[in-house]
Amino acid sequence: MDTKPVSLGAALERGTFSSYDIYVVSEEQIQKWADEAEAGYDVEELKRRGRGRPGRGAEPMQVVAVRLTAEELEALDAAASQHDMSRSEAIRAALARFAA
Repeated sequence: MDTKPVSLGAALERGTFSSYDIYVVSEEQIQKWADEAEAGYDVEELKRRGRGRPGRGAEPMQVVAVRLTAEELEALDAAASQHDMSRSEAIRAALARFAA
């Protein structure tokens, strides 16, 4: 993105600022976005990309919080690393074996 820093003096004086205080989008970048929009978008491609993490099935997934001791977390991370898995993948694999 073609942006340039802006002075933060006023934002710092008032004690709050947002990303709008930090960068200003150039006229060139705005024109690029406008040209892209005017050329049109492939709606099917936009739908395929989706947002967020890719799903693992047809149903929405639930987040479950689990409390682990430092030792349990170390063991989990070591086992996941040994099997080239993420922490979540290792937990799901352990649950699948437990429930089988």
